[in-house]
Amino acid sequence: MDDQQLLQFSRHIMLPDFDVAGQEKLLQAKVLLIGAGGLGSPIALYLGAAGVGRLTIVDDDEVDTSNLQRQIAHRRATVGTNKAESAAVAVQAINPSTRVRALQHRLSEAVLQAEVAQADLVIDATDNAPSRYLLNRLCWQQRPPLVSGAAVRWEGQVSVFDPLQIDTPCYECLYPESSRGSLNETCSETGVVSPLLGIIGSCQAMEGIKYLCGIGAALVGYVSYFDAKKMEWQKLKIAKRASCPTCQGN
Repeated sequence: MDDQQLLQFSRHIMLPDFDVAGQEKLLQAKVLLIGAGGLGSPIALYLGAAGVGRLTIVDDDEVDTSNLQRQIAHRRATVGTNKAESAAVAVQAINPSTRVRALQHRLSEAVLQAEVAQADLVIDATDNAPSRYLLNRLCWQQRPPLVSGAAVRWEGQVSVFDPLQIDTPCYECLYPESSRGSLNETCSETGVVSPLLGIIGSCQAMEGIKYLCGIGAALVGYVSYFDAKKMEWQKLKIAKRASCPTCQGN
């Protein structure tokens, strides 16, 4: 780190369990973020501000006026532009030293698999079930950990799935694809209160930073549910399913 970075990240370095070593790990990290909307916005901004070295943001959607209620990486001036590009500009305005790639189109499975294979960490900030199951499957094949989050109406959840930890569950253990039901709900169909996305997205960023730095206990094998109306969290253990088609045998 140069003198500017030592100053910029001084509040991290002051933490005894973080220190220079933790910051160096972030500076060397490669993170793949899928989605630059309500969850992806705070994730991108906090990862950039924290000093993640390389951040790839994937989103093929354009910023819409209705997004501004909750997608804090975007501005009225960026309405009509691609979300990945808009988020990348916002990240670099905070931390120009973060190398940000904005992939502005929907990736084929083969291309996405290659991106997953190159990442130290994958963060799912999508809003649709097919993408979640695909990311889960690719992470289990290519082995990077997956930080998962979702939010709708007044409720949200966060979890971490790590293929490198023996006998731990994957996303499909939590939600079998054959019975995904309400996972198809989206904010555009049911609504969502705006700060909820900041809470859940920030928790995803926190789990990612903890994992990359090797600090604390990640939510591997657990899911945390948040009820914004009651301001309550519930942490539940996830059982690994022997019949899971994604992670059985791993």
